[in-house]
Amino acid sequence: MTLSISVITPSYNQAAFIGRTIDSVLAQNVAELDYTVVDGGSDDDTVRVLERYGGGIRWVSEPDRGQADAVNKGIRWTRGDIIGWLNSDDIYYPGAVRAVLEHFEADPECDLVFGDANHIDENDEILEPYPTQPWSSDRLKEVCGLCQPGVFFRRRLVQQHGDLDESLQYCMDYEYWLRLADKGVRVHHLRRVLAGSRLHAATKTLGSRVKVHREINDMMRRRFGRVPDRWLYNYAHSVLDDRGVPRSKTGRFALGLSVLSCYASLRWNRRISRALLGTASRWVWQHSVHALKEAWS
Repeated sequence: MTLSISVITPSYNQAAFIGRTIDSVLAQNVAELDYTVVDGGSDDDTVRVLERYGGGIRWVSEPDRGQADAVNKGIRWTRGDIIGWLNSDDIYYPGAVRAVLEHFEADPECDLVFGDANHIDENDEILEPYPTQPWSSDRLKEVCGLCQPGVFFRRRLVQQHGDLDESLQYCMDYEYWLRLADKGVRVHHLRRVLAGSRLHAATKTLGSRVKVHREINDMMRRRFGRVPDRWLYNYAHSVLDDRGVPRSKTGRFALGLSVLSCYASLRWNRRISRALLGTASRWVWQHSVHALKEAWS
């Protein structure tokens, strides 16, 4: 059986990059490809870029309720057996979609495939490999080891487990992977670099790190009743980075990290775990040692 694939690109004010995104999809040369761009009513040159493709792609530009809403629309408007979504500043590498389809066709029991990826800059140059991790539903609660543009899943998962959560603005993909993991879906790691995830100043991940981590912690609290300590530490790091506290200032940073981690634990978990308290105490000790060394120098 030959499988078809739907790719959805949610878009908003990414005229500088969306042409490269679209080109990377069209260059896959897959006959069974159903591609849709769902733009949220951009007020930059995005629509002009889309118009240049004529009838080569299907697209719509209208106000929406955010990225999750746009992806959900695209899923409803398409019919492919396999679904992927590629944000309007990311890219697929050549042969990615064909490799994914072949993997699904070879294993009808596989529900979701994720590949490796790179972080890329504004000029498509590789910054670093994305830290993809082997699949583990338990480990997934501690760290999101899947790179969203490198993830593809069967349409039946949406039919069985619902759409993306439109109340989320930053971690809708992470919540979906956690939801699917909780349902025991069958996941395979395709050890091939499939996508480039772009890092630039305007991305939500880099531009709103504190908001991102607040939303992740809120989501974790709702889904599991508590937030893993690692995400509390990540929140504390993001606050200190946002305040411009340099990590080279070992004592100040360690003290701030310990205080903010304890605050985050009380805020989201209503208590401080013994493990977190021990880690925070070590950071305070490091601060004290550093302060003594500075006093004696």
